[in-house]
Amino acid sequence: MKADFGFREHAHTADCELEVWAPHLPGLLEQAARGMYAIAGVQLAAGLSQQRLLDLQAADAEGLLVRFLTELLWLQQEENLGFDQFSIQVDGSYHLHASLAGGEMLKFGKEIKAVTYHNLAVRVTPRGLRVNIVFDV
Repeated sequence: MKADFGFREHAHTADCELEVWAPHLPGLLEQAARGMYAIAGVQLAAGLSQQRLLDLQAADAEGLLVRFLTELLWLQQEENLGFDQFSIQVDGSYHLHASLAGGEMLKFGKEIKAVTYHNLAVRVTPRGLRVNIVFDV
């Protein structure tokens, strides 16, 4: 039996694919972020925490997922920040409010260039939500 929250990497021909599951959309977004950092081999510095607030809007769950992960990639590339604490709220119109805490990245093993829409579909299952995300590396 799988846990209610989680992620795992799948073999993919040229890119990286991540399967993510959670009982609700905020949990799915958090697990997707954690999985993306795991694929990239991100290691955060201990100590002082950096905080960021995000306010994002999208037309659907897939668009919100891509916008959220793309924002995290931007913060990683431009400010050398990664996050390991997430407080995420999403309303019925796919408006996200998130408070993130983390730190400076000490290292990462694989550069993720982009989050793709390739075969992206958030599916409702008896246990919650599930999605496969392909990253361009």
